[in-house]
Amino acid sequence: MLRIGDKIKQLRKARGVTQEQLANSIGVTFQAVSKWENGITLPDIALAPALAGYFGVTMDELFDYDVQRINDEVMKIAEETWPLRESDTEKGKELIYKGLKEYPENDILLENLLYLENYKNDPDKTIDIALRDIDATSDNSIKYDALRFLAYAYKEKNDIESAKAALMQIPEIYFSRLSELAYITTGEEKRNAAEKQIGVSLGILCEMLTRRAEDMVDKHLYSDARTEYERALKLLDIFDAVDGGWVSYREFFADKVQELQQME
Repeated sequence: MLRIGDKIKQLRKARGVTQEQLANSIGVTFQAVSKWENGITLPDIALAPALAGYFGVTMDELFDYDVQRINDEVMKIAEETWPLRESDTEKGKELIYKGLKEYPENDILLENLLYLENYKNDPDKTIDIALRDIDATSDNSIKYDALRFLAYAYKEKNDIESAKAALMQIPEIYFSRLSELAYITTGEEKRNAAEKQIGVSLGILCEMLTRRAEDMVDKHLYSDARTEYERALKLLDIFDAVDGGWVSYREFFADKVQELQQME
């Protein structure tokens, strides 16, 4: 089985076109084509129809079934690291870096690496990974996630203007795919979408209560800050959020309540 880059190079030469001519025809840079052919990066799956159409082959012929296999293998690596974000980040990073040797600059692997690297301890490393991920991806959800980490890292460096510039590239969203699916579907699909959106919304609400509490602490309003953390704990009780990542939230809020009680 030929690698994707080798296949593209073979087809390009058979057609007698340069890397630049191919790049111009499908809307990428010639550097991108060069990286594909040299096995440095992989073409985004969204480009498959354009590449296949340009060379006059089917997508199966072009990718030799490689794209689906790669996507499956990348997701398998990513999923292995999810439980390690809290328990063993070093092991998680080891898995990701091993995957990146096999699939260089893969946007999904880079995105998951951002969750394992500590942007507070090493903001420059996070900035490097986030910028690489933004450059590698054509998936807006991955791009926006990378921009978020980029902003966090710049904040740690006290570069607030760069942090704001990163966040300004993320659009304001007043509804989500999940919320709309919960509105238009029925039965189990409606329930699953609503439950997932509740989890996302609950996490955001807990984070915003934390941000308000932090502002209150800065103003020495310790009792008001404690009330915010107590509200967050009550929310977790209301939605019976007791497992997974919610455990960390509970421990954090409970610790903050005790800490602020001593400061009042």
